[in-house]
Amino acid sequence: MAGLIEANNGIFDSTPGTPRTPEDGNCEALSKVDIERLGRQRPETLANWAAEAGFVFAVVASLCMSEYFISGFNIVLPALADALDIPESQRTWPAGVINLTTAALLLPFARLCAIYGGRSVFLGGHVWLLIWSIVCGFSKNATMLIASRAMQGIGASAFLPAGLALLGQTYRPGPRKNLIFSFYGASACVGFYFGIIIGALTGQLADWTVYFWVGSALVFAVIVTGFFTIPRNLGHDDPDVRMDWWGVCTIVPGLALVVYALTDGGNAPDSWRTPYIYVSFIVGALLLCAAVYVQGWVSAQPLLPADIFRPKYMKRVSAFIFCGFGVFSIFLFYASFYIEEVLGATPIQTAVWFIPLALGGFILAITGGFVLHILPGHILLIVSGIGYVLCVLLFPFIPTQDGLSGMSTSHLYWSYIFPSMICGTVGIDITYNVTNVFVTTSMARRHQATAAGLITSLGYLGMAFWLGVSELAISTWARSHISENPDLRERYQVGFWTGVGVAGLTLCCAATARIGRASAELTADEKYELEHNAA
Repeated sequence: MAGLIEANNGIFDSTPGTPRTPEDGNCEALSKVDIERLGRQRPETLANWAAEAGFVFAVVASLCMSEYFISGFNIVLPALADALDIPESQRTWPAGVINLTTAALLLPFARLCAIYGGRSVFLGGHVWLLIWSIVCGFSKNATMLIASRAMQGIGASAFLPAGLALLGQTYRPGPRKNLIFSFYGASACVGFYFGIIIGALTGQLADWTVYFWVGSALVFAVIVTGFFTIPRNLGHDDPDVRMDWWGVCTIVPGLALVVYALTDGGNAPDSWRTPYIYVSFIVGALLLCAAVYVQGWVSAQPLLPADIFRPKYMKRVSAFIFCGFGVFSIFLFYASFYIEEVLGATPIQTAVWFIPLALGGFILAITGGFVLHILPGHILLIVSGIGYVLCVLLFPFIPTQDGLSGMSTSHLYWSYIFPSMICGTVGIDITYNVTNVFVTTSMARRHQATAAGLITSLGYLGMAFWLGVSELAISTWARSHISENPDLRERYQVGFWTGVGVAGLTLCCAATARIGRASAELTADEKYELEHNAA
């Protein structure tokens, strides 16, 4: 068909009788058939199927690698801590510091995407991750390992918003975009599970350094693939865009201090009553309040412009992301500990029990892209919310050790663990698919990177915040029942019940965000141009 639209810049062929550029004021020339066809075909910026496959692989694999270095590290940490003589009081830092640096720097790197292009930031972030992953493998002590893990987070904070922005700028609204974003969402669970498998194998059967060598090799493969398949001019926007240094000076330290307090609050000597914990939280919260003022009334080009929240239901979708990721982090954290410490599973057996999480991701990747343009978005969000509720609700009902006497391990797995894993992947994968498509479709091209940074930042903040709330709930409950000497099962049950409460809030957000189907339609820029011309 003549007059195909170029997905990354909205250029139409000007042949008579075919769609032309929005700048020419001819978006109305697009018929429903044209829009549907454009939403299904390969973007013209990707020359052939091999270029598209390589491009999609690079972006999807980037999210896998981010999850790999988070999930697998928790599994390999015991062996690593023994090898490097890391004391018990310091073991949470190597695992949590990567989330802190990632969450704090997402929005500044999103702005760098708008200034220098998504391709440059995407590849640069992976090169940085590769360097510090290798350094992690050569770590000789706790200090070196913690510093290297923090540097890994900087790389992730660069390529995560860049990758999502590249997809959003390349694919038009429609079935093809829905399918690609389904693969992207499923890759989070796949990467998480792959990290668990490699962490379990290397921690139990090999040297812990192998975990980082495997990760480094995969990151190198992403760099090579992305270098040859991501279009060189993709992601360059307005050359007049500037960095918002006032926003950087308030948002970055504010997020860093808040995430630090939330992450370390449950492990501090006196929990949240420890002075450095509540002082960090208060100072971070004050900085974030200052950031609100700076973004609204001081910065000429704020890191988080008000336009981001103007699309209908954007605030509710943001709340859904914040709460949903929190439920998933509670589920993963306490499920892994419950399976190993309460049910007595080995690391490899634990990894095997998490298989449905990855398998469910593959299934949703295959089917999700075929239903996003058929079923209304709010229905899918409600299904996702129900999945969140069930994944944390099943664990508290697992029988006690006395009640397990007549129940085989296999029966226990299929009755409780397996359905919980399926519900967990339903919750997180549908969240990824629907919210990513909704947000990137609702945003103008100039806001794609910022929207991507916001989505990812909300996810990380939700994980840290609600996991911190659950840890606080457990410590408060344990103090009130100290005379009863509560065991691990009872402690973890409090964490799961906290997750049920957050899941209920998530479901409420889903029920009130009545977003429609992700069908083929005009882009946000084309809609604006059409409305502007009509006015």
